[in-house]
Amino acid sequence: MPKPRIQALARTTAAALVMLIAPACGHPESATQAPTASPTPNSSVYASELEKSDLPWSGSPSPYNAEVKLDDGRRVALHYRRGKGLVEQHYSPRERAWTEPSVIYRTGTDACQGIELRANHGTVAAIADFGPYCYDGEPPTESIAAVATGGLTEWSVDVTKNFDGWERVSVSADGQRVVFGRNTTLRWSRANGFDSH
Repeated sequence: MPKPRIQALARTTAAALVMLIAPACGHPESATQAPTASPTPNSSVYASELEKSDLPWSGSPSPYNAEVKLDDGRRVALHYRRGKGLVEQHYSPRERAWTEPSVIYRTGTDACQGIELRANHGTVAAIADFGPYCYDGEPPTESIAAVATGGLTEWSVDVTKNFDGWERVSVSADGQRVVFGRNTTLRWSRANGFDSH
């Protein structure tokens, strides 16, 4: 067989092999384009009962559970769970059920003090605290400021380390701004989120 025909046959065979092997190997870009599953529970499905904190408390009500009602009849509940952190559920009056519990701040440290919730015009704000020795009376080391709006499926969370905890939170009448206060202030707005501090 003449050399040019052998070279042409070799090129054709190589091209055919590349066409067969390439789909099996995949293209590097295809991995980045594949859809990824959300690691958190679907917090827009209403099919659960209200969960409560599993931390012991003598008396009632427990400061480790908090609930607030929104203008449209929805409700938001937060509670502490041992080994998980700060957990959220929200209630739909139309569905007459709560969403599946979702951890909005994960920590293995002790819950400190209570949870405070405020709501106005579709904006919900919360204060919570954690620390490794809170059960022994030590101050918190993780002070949480959290805000959610709209469908309440996503929470913006700010953590201040080694701080005695926010004492108060207020939501503006139009729900556009939230102020967390103690000796200093932390501000959140719908336009910009949390201030840097």
